[in-house]
Amino acid sequence: MEFWKEDFYSLKFAEKKRDDTIIINIGPQHPATHGVLRVLAELYGEYIVRSECVLGYLHRMQEKMGEIKTYPQFYPNTGRLDYGHALAWNWAYVGAIEKLVGIEVPEKAEYIRVITTELNRIASHLLWWGVYILDLGAFTPVMYAFEDREILLDILQRITGSRLTYAYFRFGGVFQDIDSKFIEDTKKFCKRMHSRLNLYHEFVTENIIFKKRVEDVGIFTKDTITKYGATGPVARGSGIKYDVRKAEPYGVYDRFKFKIPVEDKCDCLARYMVRMKELEQSLSIVEQAIEGLPEGDFKNKKTPKMIKPPAGEVYFSVESARGKVGIYIVSDGGMNPYRVKLRSPTYSNLSLLDEVSKGMMLADYVATLGSLDLVIPEIDK
Repeated sequence: MEFWKEDFYSLKFAEKKRDDTIIINIGPQHPATHGVLRVLAELYGEYIVRSECVLGYLHRMQEKMGEIKTYPQFYPNTGRLDYGHALAWNWAYVGAIEKLVGIEVPEKAEYIRVITTELNRIASHLLWWGVYILDLGAFTPVMYAFEDREILLDILQRITGSRLTYAYFRFGGVFQDIDSKFIEDTKKFCKRMHSRLNLYHEFVTENIIFKKRVEDVGIFTKDTITKYGATGPVARGSGIKYDVRKAEPYGVYDRFKFKIPVEDKCDCLARYMVRMKELEQSLSIVEQAIEGLPEGDFKNKKTPKMIKPPAGEVYFSVESARGKVGIYIVSDGGMNPYRVKLRSPTYSNLSLLDEVSKGMMLADYVATLGSLDLVIPEIDK
């Protein structure tokens, strides 16, 4: 059989092709897919008749690795799932183990987790903002976004030792304490970002060309959102006010005052505005946590050196920059999990795209795809 005939997805897709249409590949080597995502699209002129997202080009069997490694050995893998908001996945995993084993986390460590996770959320949203505008054809904004993001990564690198794939948390706390320089630099960054957000809105949000590209484009109704289990800014952009930090509070999030941004227009602009408002809320949370940072240990000194949970099961979820991250673990009492199930928010968010893309222009498809803020390693796992 010829090589191209071995492509099951292409053959299956081509069987339904109309005579007046063409089939094209978007990806897996295409900048608009934000990773090795392949989209098969049938076009009638510039309009999409149907599309199919083809996954698996980055499949690394993360869940299976979780079952053959010890609990501590698998932990660094969580930073390789959503590299945009790695600390959220870190927290989901250590939180699940702490819940299963019964490990208490010192108050100071909880505050540090909130501070670093929210800073990481800001870094993730800055990455999305710059690259999304790049997808739409404007180059300059990404330079502004990365200028601010580099300052933030410098701050996080001092205490985590990394700039992207973090593994900073530990069972019962964090790897190391934050110091006065970290606090000072964080305060300076927050003050800087408040003014920079005004600049972002002036350059992009109020730009008429940008508005024409994203307004009334990529409509996700509430029914579609709930049908596919979409969460995060994608769901909140369609009027669904759900955020794990409020709905199922973890850590010390219930001690801080912050709003859950929600937009009702259900389009790309709504999802954009949700993320921009979330930047403001994350800055507020960080400032409150820095102000109320308690004294004490950054790690529970009584945490067992050998993690061997009792037989049982546990589920723990957190709110990442892309939605609800969930980790389900089944323990048989051994050194490594019997079963690990990873709930990826971007997998659910991407799943609705094939349905809503029908009749959409190809240029609008790129705008809609970018508005999902996809991280493909998290989808493929």
